[in-house]
Amino acid sequence: MTAASGPSTPPFVMIPCDNRVIGGHLYYALGRKYADAVRLASDCLPLIVPCGGASEFLPYLELSDGILLTGSPANVHPSHFGQDVRDPALPLDEERDSVTLPLVHLAVAHGIPLLAICRGLQEINVAMGGSLHQAIHEVPGKTDHRESTSSDLDEQYGPAHEVDITPGSGLEQIVGGRCVTVNSLHGQGIDVLAPGLVAEAVAPDHIIEAVRVAAHPGFSLGVQWHPEWKVLENPVSVRIFRAFGDACRAYQTGRGRADRAPTLPRAA
Repeated sequence: MTAASGPSTPPFVMIPCDNRVIGGHLYYALGRKYADAVRLASDCLPLIVPCGGASEFLPYLELSDGILLTGSPANVHPSHFGQDVRDPALPLDEERDSVTLPLVHLAVAHGIPLLAICRGLQEINVAMGGSLHQAIHEVPGKTDHRESTSSDLDEQYGPAHEVDITPGSGLEQIVGGRCVTVNSLHGQGIDVLAPGLVAEAVAPDHIIEAVRVAAHPGFSLGVQWHPEWKVLENPVSVRIFRAFGDACRAYQTGRGRADRAPTLPRAA
């Protein structure tokens, strides 16, 4: 391949897995809808990564042209934002925390395109120093953002409420409008917005539904809803994943110098 011909393969998007126990066995788990959205709407290749320590995930990151932080049944451990566990019945995934929270900082430091969905948005906020409501439905003045588990999947992922998009924001440029209708399948959400994050959209009850990292030199977007669900059937979702894919291709074109190889910051 000559320099003029450009990359010969699609960009790789790093997707950290969940850690789950299924039938008594430990599994690395990833919902296929996320990998398929990367393939079909971003035109990138999903690089599915087990959540090990930093020495394990850094080599994957060096291969990657983007990062996708997915939704999950498990929550970020509240110790990361100075709280105790409110409901011990809800699942946690501390192994995933140990990978995704550092990844947020690495993405910002190295300009790696970053797209985050549901738990992923919450991970960005926590990693940058913000906090979460552990039970939005118990907060006065807030509505219940959880799905009905008795409904079928199409109903659970169906339209739930509108979000108002910040005028002049990157999200407005991506979706081409100031108001979109989204699904809603989350019990937790942003309480205190982290320093350095910019709210890109809010729900009618003022829960923040989208953010970007102000210091990120390229593409960074976290959304609280699930654009990956049947992505090709939703024009707004297609625009989000297509914009992410375009950013990954731009990063792929510009990478390769030795100083772009990501490294963990040294401990203080």
